[in-house]
Amino acid sequence: MELAVTGINHSTANISLRERVAFPPAIVTGALQQAIGLPDVNEAVIVSTCNRTEVYLGFTGLGPEPDPEPERAAGRYRLTLEWLAGFHGMSADELFSCSYFHEGGEAVRHLMRVAAGLDSMVLGEPQILGQIKSSYALSRDLKLTGGNLARAFEAAFSVAKEVRTETAIGASPVSVAYAAVTLAGRIFSDLSRLQVLLVGAGRTIELAARHLTEKEVRGIVVANRTLDNALQLAGKFSGEGALLSDLPELLVDADIVISSTSSQLPLIGKGVVERAIRRRKHRPMLLVDLAVPRDIEVEVSEIPDAYLYGIDDIGSVIEDGVNSRREAAAQAGGLIDLGMEKFLGQLRSRNAVATLRRLRGKADAIREAELQQARRELEKGGDAGTVLESLARAITNKLIHAPSVRMKQASAEGRDELLRVTQELFELDEHAPRARDHDQERG
Repeated sequence: MELAVTGINHSTANISLRERVAFPPAIVTGALQQAIGLPDVNEAVIVSTCNRTEVYLGFTGLGPEPDPEPERAAGRYRLTLEWLAGFHGMSADELFSCSYFHEGGEAVRHLMRVAAGLDSMVLGEPQILGQIKSSYALSRDLKLTGGNLARAFEAAFSVAKEVRTETAIGASPVSVAYAAVTLAGRIFSDLSRLQVLLVGAGRTIELAARHLTEKEVRGIVVANRTLDNALQLAGKFSGEGALLSDLPELLVDADIVISSTSSQLPLIGKGVVERAIRRRKHRPMLLVDLAVPRDIEVEVSEIPDAYLYGIDDIGSVIEDGVNSRREAAAQAGGLIDLGMEKFLGQLRSRNAVATLRRLRGKADAIREAELQQARRELEKGGDAGTVLESLARAITNKLIHAPSVRMKQASAEGRDELLRVTQELFELDEHAPRARDHDQERG
């Protein structure tokens, strides 16, 4: 199958490297247009989240099987890795040791696992499916996918939906947003007395706001680049909206800060946090940075009374909730196996239809050419019976000429499987009457 994925994720690369390879929304379109220009590439989708960057490519070729030879796979891996590194101003060597590559059926299986949340930092987390759908929609709208890669994504969406509905993978409230709130509950004994500052207005921040509201925090302020978005989200939780430019003042009152934006540069620096801590008279502040690239400068962790946690620091917080999902994950694996069988069956069916179409086209061309010849013979006054017999013989001979040559060659080479397939394909009974050998082989 002419599909491949090259990528890095939270299991293979630390956040410092992941943020260097991330694709913010503003540059994804340009990156896709570059990727589609790689040799033999005819489809491209880029999935870039806080925990992974993956480049899915479709290559020119036919059929779901056989999978490409190891040498060709290695070449495609190197090609994609060099492009990915070059796009971000890095060397391929920096990515080689922490990247992975899957091709053919394994690429589709990997995509299904990712879409179902089985390859996430938080096992079974639901946000990844929406992120993959958005990535695919962009490529589809740009007309950069539409073949087998597109079918693989559609199959992955179907399997992910089935996993959600048929298993308990999403029963426990486990997500990075939930983990951030759980972490706050472990550090502070009483969340109801605390003020929370949420930076951003995306899905992760909304989830955090919902969990914080359930904990009955004292107040929530949402700061965002666009005030309308901040006000809209804050309004859902009886909070206040503000602009990012207000962060220096907002930090003074914030006991908990949770940030998740798509900014390419830190929004909260060491200096502004130091000043806020002094004005707070050194009351402790918890800062949780869920963004990649990071929103909060790592040097903030050096400030006394400021407790900074990044997305790679919260794995232990979510372990308890993840344990309850492991049995469901095993069940989900079985659904993915069934999804793979269905997907490959559909591809094989499509290939059969395409082959039959070409076979019929070839037969029609032979028939039309011989029919024209027969008409010319009749116009010249030829005997109708003789012309019809000649027409039938010519069509038969031309249809079976190439198969006859291939079967003789296969027999001489000991490839009896081709002969058995031919017998099955054409329902050939060895006891049936046989036409004269010279009539079968003419043409």
